[in-house]
Amino acid sequence: MKRILFLGLLLLGIGSFAFSQVTGRGNFMLGGTVGISTAQSKITQTTSAGESQDKSPTSSQISFAPAVGYFLLDRTAVGIRMDFTRSAVREQQADKVLDSDLLFGPFGRYYLPAGKDLALFIDGGFGFGNSNDQQYFGEVSQRINTNIFAVGIGPGFTVFSEHGLGIEALLKYNFARSRFDTTVGGVSQEVITHTNQVDLSLGLQLYFGGIKKLESPKYF
Repeated sequence: MKRILFLGLLLLGIGSFAFSQVTGRGNFMLGGTVGISTAQSKITQTTSAGESQDKSPTSSQISFAPAVGYFLLDRTAVGIRMDFTRSAVREQQADKVLDSDLLFGPFGRYYLPAGKDLALFIDGGFGFGNSNDQQYFGEVSQRINTNIFAVGIGPGFTVFSEHGLGIEALLKYNFARSRFDTTVGGVSQEVITHTNQVDLSLGLQLYFGGIKKLESPKYF
C-alpha cells in the first residue's frame, strides 16, 4: 500500500500538463479503473401461478474496466469499455452465490478544467453482456447464465502529469437488468433481476495525440 501511495505522489510531482493538450480534439485516451461497490437487487419471478418479488441481500463487488477513447471535440471523449465484475453473496435460497458479469459497450466523458493539472468530468455509458451465477446448495451446485444490460453515470476527477498520464477517481451509479427462463419441479419460471449499484473506482489513463500522416520525402 505504501508503495502505491509513493508511486502516486511521484507521478503527481513530475510536473503539470496543460489541460488543453490532453483533452483536445483528435487525442486518444487509453487505460482502465479498478473499483469496489455495493449492490442491492430486486428479483421478480413470473410463473403460471402468478408473480412474486423478493430482494437479495446487499453484496460487495470488485470490478475491472479497461477502456479506449477518442476526443471527437475538445473536452468530449467517446469510446469502448469492458466491465468485469465479481461478487459473492449468501442468499436464503442458496448457501452461496458467486456472480461474474462481463459487459461491453460505449461510453462518453465531458471534462471541465479545475486547476493547473486537475480536471473534473462526467462519465456515462451502457453495456451488454453475460452474467454467470454459480449457486451452491451444500455439495450441489447449479450454474445459471443470463443476458444483462447495464447503464451507469457519475462524476470524477483526474490529476495530470506532464507526460499525459492521468490518475483518476470516479463515483458512479449503475443500474442493471438481467432475465432468464428456468424450469423448477416441472414449472417454468421467468426470472427478472434489477440491480442498483454504487461504485467507487480508481484508475490510470494515458492521454496522447492522434496519429499523423507521414509526408512524402522530398529529394529535390
